[in-house]
Amino acid sequence: MAPRRVLVTGMSGLIGGALRRHLEGTYELSALNRRSIPGVKCHAADIADLDAIAPAFAGVDTVVHLAARTGSSDVFEAARRAGVSRVVYASSGATVSAWERDPPYSALVAGRYDEAGTWKTMTHETPLRAAGLYGASKIWGEAIARHYADAYGLSAICVRIGRVRAEDRPTSAREFSVFCSQRDVVRMLELCIAAPAALKFDTFYAVSDNRWGYRDLEHARTVLGFEPRDRAEDYRR
Repeated sequence: MAPRRVLVTGMSGLIGGALRRHLEGTYELSALNRRSIPGVKCHAADIADLDAIAPAFAGVDTVVHLAARTGSSDVFEAARRAGVSRVVYASSGATVSAWERDPPYSALVAGRYDEAGTWKTMTHETPLRAAGLYGASKIWGEAIARHYADAYGLSAICVRIGRVRAEDRPTSAREFSVFCSQRDVVRMLELCIAAPAALKFDTFYAVSDNRWGYRDLEHARTVLGFEPRDRAEDYRR
């Protein structure tokens, strides 16, 4: 059987590069990027230009949409027109992180663990509360994904990614709650690519197994079999 063809938008970014290294040899990879990427079949175009990006989607099975530009439906529309079966959309924990303004989450992210007491884990069903316009734009992106799943039957999976660092370790008190290692995020994305075709829409948090975390992992564990391999606490000094 020929390997599944996966198009990655924003492959030149931190997560895109890590995903490439993780998937090479298992999938036939291509990129949609503003600039060329050595060693990868790459279509250079601005994702805001639907006509310009369309050729990149020909023959593709799955799109992993990591490109930073927000608020545009062009990637979903190009995928639909090309007959792509799934789009994995890189959303963000910023869709809910304004809850960190309130206790007990405010104490958690400040590292004041004695004040936090117990806390309720936020699931994919927790009411949204965007942190800034970036978080609001990711909520809009999730709404676009839901629309394309409902209206056109496109499988659309939203991944609310935690804090991924080039250093691959937490660098602030807050990140001991929301850290996601590079190998955990690429494993989550791979599981979304490989999920059964019957999964038409869902939303998952991608974070490591953080002692002081507040974002749910059980849903991803149940549906995808996701088991994070790293913990922020292992980097505590």
